[in-house]
Amino acid sequence: MVPLTHYLILSATLFSIGVLGVLVRRNAIVVFMCIEIMLNAVNITLIAFDRYLNQHDGQIFSFMVICVAGAEVSVGLAIVIALFRNKPTVNLDELNLMKW
Repeated sequence: MVPLTHYLILSATLFSIGVLGVLVRRNAIVVFMCIEIMLNAVNITLIAFDRYLNQHDGQIFSFMVICVAGAEVSVGLAIVIALFRNKPTVNLDELNLMKW
């Protein structure tokens, strides 16, 4: 059986990679992928604690996180497609549609 600390280390590593990707990258699609990595890291933590404590609350919360991630992907990709139609770039530095 794998100890809880291994799951938590894996989750912390994935979450750190996701945060680093959001802060460093400027491509909108890559930023959305990094947000998905962070949500998956949270899922790993929830399921690890669920298994460690022998409860089923972590699985329910993990399912909710997956539902939110699916909604985020659909809305996010719709926004990226709409922005790409107006300006042929997905670079976040070049998008200034909200400025006066």
